[in-house]
Amino acid sequence: MFYKIRLISLFALTILFGNIISHTNSNSFSSINFNIEYSVPLTYNIENIKHKAPFIERDFVGFKEFIGFFESGSNYDKVNKLGYLGKYQFGVSTLKVLRIEYKNDFINNPAIQEKAFLMNVMRNKWILRREISKFHGLNINDHYISESGIIAAAHLSGPGNVKKFLRSNCNIMLDLQDINGTKISDYIKIFKNYDISNIVAIRKPNLD
Repeated sequence: MFYKIRLISLFALTILFGNIISHTNSNSFSSINFNIEYSVPLTYNIENIKHKAPFIERDFVGFKEFIGFFESGSNYDKVNKLGYLGKYQFGVSTLKVLRIEYKNDFINNPAIQEKAFLMNVMRNKWILRREISKFHGLNINDHYISESGIIAAAHLSGPGNVKKFLRSNCNIMLDLQDINGTKISDYIKIFKNYDISNIVAIRKPNLD
């Protein structure tokens, strides 16, 4: 329940102690421990996390792994008290839109969860294609807007709410938040500048 709150705090600390989620040059890879830990502890030790986070590369894989870590601690079996499912905490309504209807098959099948995330990114990129074209790279009311931030915010709050927020010039009254207090603007900031340009925008992506 507290993943997002605690990780937002961690993100704020990185501003003070340096960017720990950044491109790492080839000379420094030898010093990094890649024994990734997917479980989320109750407390956070920055020194332990910064070398084990599965989202060091700022590409699509890094993007999806960071969202999965942020949403559920990368736990495919996670079902929260509101019924959101799996690693990426999908709602049943979103799964129906993606034509994935069987809860048990979904929660017990990591491959379907990964495909569902990819499909949702494709669909949201299509829905938000005009907003991505118009707002990517801009600073609006102290919010830097990037394609990956827009798509992450759509995962949190739905593409329609992200459209309204961006078209209002990031009006605080439209900066909706989830039950944990995580806002659209939080996801726009936390997940900015991942390169997801290789993922195509598709109106109705297919699971097959």
